[in-house]
Amino acid sequence: MTYRQLEHEVDRLAHGLLRLGFVKGDRLGVWLPNCSQYLVTQLAAAKLGVILANINPAYRLAEAEYALRLVGMKGIIIQPSLRTTNYAEMLATMLPELREADSHPTKRIQSQRLPELRYVINIGAKRLPGVLQYDEDVLGDKHQKPPHVPWRLHQDDDINIQFTSGTTGSPKGVILTHTNILNNGFFVGERLRLTSHDRVCVPVPLYHCFGLVMGNIASFTHGAALIYPTEVFDPEAVLKTVEAEKCTVLHGVPTMFITELNHANFAKYDLSTLRTGIMAGSVCPLETMKEVISRMHLREVTICYGMTETSPVSFQSHTDDPLNLRVETVGRVHPHLHCKVVDEQGNTVPVGVSGELLTKGYSVMRGYWGDPAKTDEVLTWDGWMHTGDLATIDENGYCRIVGRIKDLIIRGGENISPRELEDILFEHPAVQSPSIIGVPDEFYGEQVCAWIILKDGHESTKKLEDDLRQYLRDRVAHYKVPKYILFKKDFPMTASGKIQKFIMTNMTTKELGLKGKK
Repeated sequence: MTYRQLEHEVDRLAHGLLRLGFVKGDRLGVWLPNCSQYLVTQLAAAKLGVILANINPAYRLAEAEYALRLVGMKGIIIQPSLRTTNYAEMLATMLPELREADSHPTKRIQSQRLPELRYVINIGAKRLPGVLQYDEDVLGDKHQKPPHVPWRLHQDDDINIQFTSGTTGSPKGVILTHTNILNNGFFVGERLRLTSHDRVCVPVPLYHCFGLVMGNIASFTHGAALIYPTEVFDPEAVLKTVEAEKCTVLHGVPTMFITELNHANFAKYDLSTLRTGIMAGSVCPLETMKEVISRMHLREVTICYGMTETSPVSFQSHTDDPLNLRVETVGRVHPHLHCKVVDEQGNTVPVGVSGELLTKGYSVMRGYWGDPAKTDEVLTWDGWMHTGDLATIDENGYCRIVGRIKDLIIRGGENISPRELEDILFEHPAVQSPSIIGVPDEFYGEQVCAWIILKDGHESTKKLEDDLRQYLRDRVAHYKVPKYILFKKDFPMTASGKIQKFIMTNMTTKELGLKGKK
């Protein structure tokens, strides 16, 4: 699509949503992989003041239902299935009223489990009971004029909800405004030196701020071409797309770049048009960065650091930063943002001294949806956002992330909450006490490991280990399932009874002979 054609499709969807009764402030869920309809929905919702709620396609039934209920979505856009996941089946389980809705003229739903949900919209070709077809039932006429929006929009209106596990277990809905994400995408594009001549390959998922902001918004604020190689990441499809579309920009987490570099057919593809891109989500090994620059021609690749709660980027390297600073640091703070490093008492530490990194400015979220208590835990009265990360900032403004305060596992760019998995494992009949830790991994940076104390009468067998993994697979996204399950008699504890997870990580690393990224 050209930008003119994109605008036309956005107007058609906006007409359709208005016809269904969507108004400013309503929440519209998107449970989709990467596709053009995702981008169209993002822009149509913004045009109407409807808040886009981005659901991870890897969510299982309980996770998706929790997200839908948490923010009271009025509608949700799906495709029936993706690989082994059947979204239509999960929705039918959540919404037995869909068959009743099939007889309603607009297929309006009245659900007991999700009382605020009114519409399910399907981008697939096959009709589903009680579900509206995106093309046939929702999109407005091709010849309609741009819609008249009967209410005033403001730059500080809430417009986006991103779900993040954080450290508390259940996903939290991060509320972002037009000002948050539009400016952040723009400044990411500025630091990449994007122009209308660039062609941006976005294999990272759109349900993350990485795809939605650093990919989509950075591109269209600079008039660049935006290219999705596949619905979900596939390394050879990325290589093929870069060559075929003559891409100049490529994004990814380090794991994606490593997979592409190590693909058996890597040498077949001409990547010489590449210039820059973003590597973010976890630490980039030095050797990987060298290969990305030399073999993939990404001589101006940049490193980004941030969090969903800051829209997401706070720090980014420049395209001409020396190689060592693009590996050892996360660059310098973005324009119009403030940062500081503080000690446990909240006092700013001297240059080069480690402490918690705080950020402040236009990018900081409005808060967590429906959870003022959790919001108050991370946002100060004067607008500083606690990142939970330990950092140092040198005399030239370069930031180094040296650890994490928050109990969070980052596996290949995916945030995983130990508490969520522990709560689920507690319910297994054989488990007395579970504890989830992150352990080093050469490929993903971190892997999930479960320490399990069994109840009396249960033995630590391979069958039980397999049963526990399946138990989790049925309830959480695949990337959260522990790679390692260790049966233990007890956990290392402090005198006050707190589990010492850092000791568990060290013990497991030694026991299994694990190594992290080089």
